[in-house]
Amino acid sequence: MQKTTDISELKSLAQNVRKSIVRSIAKAGSGHTGGSLGITDILTTLYFNILNHEPNKPDWPGRDRLILSIGHVAPALYATLAEAGYIPKEELQTLRQLGSRLQGHPGRDHGLPGLELSAGSLGQGLSVAVGMALSAKHKQEKWRVFSLHGDGELQEGSIWEAAMSAAHHNLDNLVALIDRNKVQIDGENKDVMNIEPLRDKWIAFGWEVFLCDGHDFNDILEAYEKAIAIKDKPSVIIASTKMGKGVQEIEDDYRWHGKAVPEDQLESFLKSLEDEL
Repeated sequence: MQKTTDISELKSLAQNVRKSIVRSIAKAGSGHTGGSLGITDILTTLYFNILNHEPNKPDWPGRDRLILSIGHVAPALYATLAEAGYIPKEELQTLRQLGSRLQGHPGRDHGLPGLELSAGSLGQGLSVAVGMALSAKHKQEKWRVFSLHGDGELQEGSIWEAAMSAAHHNLDNLVALIDRNKVQIDGENKDVMNIEPLRDKWIAFGWEVFLCDGHDFNDILEAYEKAIAIKDKPSVIIASTKMGKGVQEIEDDYRWHGKAVPEDQLESFLKSLEDEL
């Protein structure tokens, strides 16, 4: 797929994705609005600049693998896949409907192109990413593995087992990203289960760590470029984000973690997104 380095174009694409997210969740009447809007800029950067992939050939063996470990932000992934040309945009209106390929959490058995992992239970994605990266290393393949994780997800012990394994095997073909919005379904991370000192933890586990603003495209691009250049160890990007980014009235409000867009508020959400651009 042709990549773009035009920041204004990336911003426009991200806003298209956000509009699709709120429309699809409003139609479904359920879904995770906050995190989906928060991770949009990162997904847009990945699909339109970082990843080597072919929407017309989703099973191309040389493609980079994207592992969405935080499956509840599926609306953001679906909307990004549609924007990239994997599926028709009209299909987004079938989100969470019976028989739809776009279920509340991504499922490979639903036949959705471009999907690498069935995600639901948190904490599993990094182990899958490590297995894929280890396989690529063993076979001397050039493709990379990129994984996306929530900061609340880091409270799962399996994440740290996988982190230890990735460093042990020197998986420099693996780049993880933490969506660091500092909130989860029940409140702020620091109140539910504090995960700090986060940067020091990853360093202690043998990873190279980069920090970025998860809504600054230049910052995101620079972080990925540096991470990809690292040799002999895995890399992790800790991206500061806002839950509900783009819709001012819900930004940084943990109550929107799993709350749907009410249909009678859809137009005000869309207007807020227009104003943001």
